[in-house]
Amino acid sequence: MATFEPHETAESATPAELRRSSLHLLVMFLILALLVVPFLRNLPLGQTTRTGLLAWLLVALSMYWLYAGLGYRPLLLLQLVVFSIAATLLVTKAGLVILGVDRLSILRRSARGLILVGAGLGAFNLAGMLVALVRKSRSAGGS
Repeated sequence: MATFEPHETAESATPAELRRSSLHLLVMFLILALLVVPFLRNLPLGQTTRTGLLAWLLVALSMYWLYAGLGYRPLLLLQLVVFSIAATLLVTKAGLVILGVDRLSILRRSARGLILVGAGLGAFNLAGMLVALVRKSRSAGGS
């Protein structure tokens, strides 16, 4: 029977693994910010639907980042929870709109805030990886 072996996380990664993971994460952030978000904004859908698509994409990416070990496990888990809550709020808002309740835009605003918090956690995760890379590179070079 095969067992699941998680990939290295930032806590236990070598400088080369940290460099690769940091670059991978940075490229994914740039693609999100420069290509995916503008594409979603231009879709002929409602604001809640567009934000919901982004939230679900971020949930999927968070699961991938966690699986691939692209950062610090606690931050990645927190990021996954935050994006999942945002997606749930947006699904709830869409369901209420279908039922004819149009006045709960607080759900969409809250979800957008949570998406920004999750993005901040992602930036903090990347910054932590870069700091760890510099520290490990210095300690490896000084030894």
